[in-house]
Amino acid sequence: MVKLTFCLRRLPTLTLEQFHTYWLDTHALLVARHADTLRIRRYVQTHTIDSPVNAALQAARGGPEEYDGVAELWWDSVDDLIAGSSTAEGQLAAAELLEDEKRFIDLARSPLWLAEEHPIV
Repeated sequence: MVKLTFCLRRLPTLTLEQFHTYWLDTHALLVARHADTLRIRRYVQTHTIDSPVNAALQAARGGPEEYDGVAELWWDSVDDLIAGSSTAEGQLAAAELLEDEKRFIDLARSPLWLAEEHPIV
């Protein structure tokens, strides 16, 4: 399996709560609706917790600001990912998802990449 990891930062006009609510209550339904078309096998949202522990972890390691969340999507293979988005229906679904992402994600500050998992524990 391959996984797309998308580290999300919200638009500056949104609070963390607004971002998480939209992402979970609106965008997630859109992803679920298009999952079969795009051949998505699994979709998980990880929402950052608003906690002083995050600042302490960041300070202890000298790290950058945290993300507002991480989206993870799995496909059986890179070929399957490409096949799902190569059809006319898949291209429309991908375009609809991107347009919705522009409503709540700061895309220029939100990296994404494909990877292969190697579970250790």
